Amino acid sequence: MTDGYQVEVDALVLRSPDQPMEVERIRLRDVGEGDIRVRIDATGVCHSDLSLARGVLAQQLPAVLGHEACGTVVETGSGVTDLREGDRVILLWITPCGHCVSCARDEPHLCVNGSARGAEPYALDSAGEPVYPGLTVGSFAEQTVVPAAAAVKVPDDISTADAALLGCAITTGVGAVTKTAAVTPGSSVLVVGLGGVGLAAVQGARLAGATNIIAVDRNPDKASLAARLGAHHFVPADDETKKAVRALTGKQGVDFAFDCVGSARTIRDAWGMTRRGGTACVVGIGGKDDQVGFSALELFHFARTLVGCVAGSLNAEQDLPRYFDHIRDGRLDLAAMVTGHGKLSDVEAALTEMSAGKGIRTLVVPEGTR
Repeated sequence: MTDGYQVEVDALVLRSPDQPMEVERIRLRDVGEGDIRVRIDATGVCHSDLSLARGVLAQQLPAVLGHEACGTVVETGSGVTDLREGDRVILLWITPCGHCVSCARDEPHLCVNGSARGAEPYALDSAGEPVYPGLTVGSFAEQTVVPAAAAVKVPDDISTADAALLGCAITTGVGAVTKTAAVTPGSSVLVVGLGGVGLAAVQGARLAGATNIIAVDRNPDKASLAARLGAHHFVPADDETKKAVRALTGKQGVDFAFDCVGSARTIRDAWGMTRRGGTACVVGIGGKDDQVGFSALELFHFARTLVGCVAGSLNAEQDLPRYFDHIRDGRLDLAAMVTGHGKLSDVEAALTEMSAGKGIRTLVVPEGTR
């Protein structure tokens, strides 16, 4: 073939939010200048994938979702000097361009051009129609093609499973606490929503030296894991949650609250459980039509800070070595967060479980799905 799409792989293709994704054969675009082709060795099923698959977040279709991944470089394009075949890499779903206004401010997680590749087809389906990569990565496939700038080499002593989670959940949750909100030692911290990102935030609060970490979720089965990862208290998400959190904080509210769900209700609740002068951080990704309301008086009176969080404010070049050290020294427990394993055909079941508030992270090995 000479149409620029030569490598055939199996991929899980999303064609409609109303239909389950199915494994199909697609042809990846040829590796161009500055690109690499990567075999996906492990990829996590993230709540953002659920939002994309169900139409809560916009996605050009058909698409291959998946963005939290570790893989092995199998081909490099011209101009790629830092990576070579056989290197294991973490894939980044925001690719810093290095020259936009955000990159110049040392905010690569806000790169103006970081998501542009997601609007470009990266493959063709069996009918020759374009296929798009979800969140620029498209890791629910045996292989993918990404810019070399979207890959970070993994040290030999870091496992593939741990490296995969660093692609999103860990760096987002821990980074929200340690970088975006900059939690200080001795603080009280509330984490609403104990999925992969929320439990990473719990670990981040422990790393930051918080002395009162309160975890909230609708599923009480997550209480023991939250405690293992650093939470001092578990509070069920119900009509009594606010009262319980107030009781655990001397009726003041927490210093820092992290909403890891991303709905108007949970954002509003996290805000309401934050003390006067405290900080509420929105980590979960919600829908564009889900409006959150605040009165002008309360904004003045409570003097709280409301901050959004993108990718845990990750600067991969600077921050990932620190995460590697945390794993080496046992300060981050990533294995505890993996509650399921499977192949591409198991992703839909993992999304259904996630939608029901069950499980934490399913790790998928795409190769050999047929």
